[in-house]
Amino acid sequence: MRVILRKEVENLGDVGDVVEVADGYGMNHLIPKGVAIHATANSVRAAQHEQMLREAQIQVAKRGSEEDAKRFAGVELEFTVRAGKDGRLFGSVTNRDIEAALAEKGLEVSRRKILLEEPIRRLGEHDISIRLHPEVRVQVKVHVLADESAPPPEEEASDEEAGGDQAVAEEAEETDVAPPGDKASAEASAEETGSGEAGEEEGADPPAEEAGEKDASG
Repeated sequence: MRVILRKEVENLGDVGDVVEVADGYGMNHLIPKGVAIHATANSVRAAQHEQMLREAQIQVAKRGSEEDAKRFAGVELEFTVRAGKDGRLFGSVTNRDIEAALAEKGLEVSRRKILLEEPIRRLGEHDISIRLHPEVRVQVKVHVLADESAPPPEEEASDEEAGGDQAVAEEAEETDVAPPGDKASAEASAEETGSGEAGEEEGADPPAEEAGEKDASG
């Protein structure tokens, strides 16, 4: 049987195509699911008319995309990001970032049309394709540069730890509080000193007057 496709069917045809299919396939699958309709004389003429209109619209869209493509000529984008010594980024540059950078230059394009297989994770120059139309593509250069103004995260962590230790030391100096170990030693020394002084008092000789009285009585 002959049917007119209302939707694209892989290995069968595009929208508006008139194709021959098995009766069972057409009656039990394509037509009930709205994928195709019977190809009568009237429907074929209608489908052909629709196809002509659709092709005309496609050509108009293509010409518009070709005009837009001229605006992308020579466009270069620059991103300054933090990176390690091996050139790997601490993060990435995504199609969303590229979309925003293009918008700043007055070039509106959906990030879905930016053909980036995976986010950019290395420094350097990258050529990125943009699909403006199924038959029209442009390329822009993306330069990813290292941010020299900020240290890598591991260096920042070390600086923070060093700063924390210094702050603790400064606070101890201001409050004049000995560390726990030193305080215990000081208390122990004080106890020993106190015991020594008490011993000396107990073992001290009696005053000279008392010694003289004892000798006279003897």
